[in-house]
Amino acid sequence: MEVTAPAIFHALNGSSARLACTFNSCYRVTEKQFSLNWTYQECWNCSEMTLLQFKSKVVPVEQNRFGNRVKFTGNLAKYDVSFTLHDVQLDDQGFYNCYVLNPPDRHRGHARIDLRVITEEPPERDSTVAVIVGASVGGFLALVILALVVVKCLRRRKQQKLNTDDQKTEEEGKTDGEGNPEEGPK
Repeated sequence: MEVTAPAIFHALNGSSARLACTFNSCYRVTEKQFSLNWTYQECWNCSEMTLLQFKSKVVPVEQNRFGNRVKFTGNLAKYDVSFTLHDVQLDDQGFYNCYVLNPPDRHRGHARIDLRVITEEPPERDSTVAVIVGASVGGFLALVILALVVVKCLRRRKQQKLNTDDQKTEEEGKTDGEGNPEEGPK
């Protein structure tokens, strides 16, 4: 079984964040056998606290630090076991673990999300400068290539003209081997 979730997820303070977790299994989900645990860790080595369970149905976890802000928003038929955390707070930052077991799969799958809470949205990046620089460099390279092609064509034409002149000289008379006509006896 393979469980997939984003490694890092950024959520805006005060917003709702859907922590996505999906899994692949060779077997169809049977709700009576399927189990899911979502846990929270404040730090990497801290102990885990269960915040959501699924055993035949969503099982309410006794009141914890999240209160009623956690809601299961997945769809088992689509192998989706995501949940939404409403009104994200700064102290919600930490690691969220998604554990899935779908018998007859023998191994429990696991994925971890590092939730990072931000206080303001990062500014949108203006890519105008990058586009202008890219277009300028591309245009310059195109001109260089065009110049090289023109030079190559001119050299080829000049070489063909020299070859044609050599042939004419040979047809008119003897040459000294370098394309120059030999002078007769003096």
